[in-house]
Amino acid sequence: MTKPMPTFFFGHGNPMNAIQVNAYTKGWAAIGSQMPRPKAVIAISAHWYFPGTSVTAMSAPRTIHDFGGFPSELYRVEYPAPGDPALAGRVQNLLEQIPVVRDKQWGLDHGTWAVLRHVFPRADVPVVQLSIDKTRPAAFHYEIGRRLAPLRDEGILIVGSGNLVHNLHAYAWGQHAVEPFDWAVRFEEKVRKLLAAANDAPLIAYETLGPDTMFSVPTPDHYLPLLYVIALRRKGEQVSLPVEGVDGGSVSMLTIQIA
Repeated sequence: MTKPMPTFFFGHGNPMNAIQVNAYTKGWAAIGSQMPRPKAVIAISAHWYFPGTSVTAMSAPRTIHDFGGFPSELYRVEYPAPGDPALAGRVQNLLEQIPVVRDKQWGLDHGTWAVLRHVFPRADVPVVQLSIDKTRPAAFHYEIGRRLAPLRDEGILIVGSGNLVHNLHAYAWGQHAVEPFDWAVRFEEKVRKLLAAANDAPLIAYETLGPDTMFSVPTPDHYLPLLYVIALRRKGEQVSLPVEGVDGGSVSMLTIQIA
């Protein structure tokens, strides 16, 4: 039997990572060079967080520059990966009890392309994005991940892109490095232990993880992609952390691999 594709949660961080070479982007590139080539990618990005469940179904998704105040070089970046309308249809079938809209307008936002341009720099692997329905509870997102699990046996790479800790109000925007906030370190460590123990229930009910949660996850958008990924874990699979670090004191850059 063919081994299932691994699955990843990427801490994507600052959009500038799209054009920078640093420890995080080198780690993403290493992942791409070491893993089997997928037939296609399904990406769940923190930046497509809106009411409803949609899947991109165009053959040539646009590159969305969904940020402001950055150097012009960043806005010139294009990631011309093809789409995969047939895969979008497969996603609809797997989520048959949930109304899923075939979207022809969204494209690839920076939560997806800022990472994938390092993982697959040729942009030659088809990419489909799946939205995060902001009206639904955490358990709903975990269940969607569980239903997508058969795709791992079909050569499809499923990735979540967000940040385990994401607090831009506390972020140090200057050029100098800063130490991580204590609450960010404690929250990340708690999640690491739960991942190692394959204890998903507290991760789904993340708001119960203690007072550090309100600082680490002030809004759900960057955390929820993790739930899609951990729902894909199978018995006996291991969790590894190929990329680590906290940027600006308050943004976890942790990448979580399940294989």
